[in-house]
Amino acid sequence: MNLAAVSVSTKDLTTSVEFYKILGFEFEKFSDTDEHVESINGDGIKLMIDTESMVKSILGIKPTPSNHSQFAILYDSPAEVNERTELLTSKGFDVMKQPWDAFWGQRYAVVKDPNGYLVDVYAYLPKAKPV
Repeated sequence: MNLAAVSVSTKDLTTSVEFYKILGFEFEKFSDTDEHVESINGDGIKLMIDTESMVKSILGIKPTPSNHSQFAILYDSPAEVNERTELLTSKGFDVMKQPWDAFWGQRYAVVKDPNGYLVDVYAYLPKAKPV
């Protein structure tokens, strides 16, 4: 078994794609009428973004993020965590918890996507070993 994708829903596909591009995801071109996009980064886990209206048509209820609906993105360096969060802030996106050196050996931050989904961004600190 393999985890293949993480999915979020959005009111505004263009704004959500802009947010996730800042975090490093790549997407193929899409049109204003598209209701689903997927990241095209490598062979790893995909990020899928669906419009709220499409999800509601399938589930019969409006999708909403919870206060702990999170996934995490690992970066190559602590500096990259700082750079990504600074860029998000400069573009008007929410950084819930500014980068800090966590006691567990990572440079860590928590950002919020345009629809309220929380995303952890982190990198291992020098001399810290991945668990």
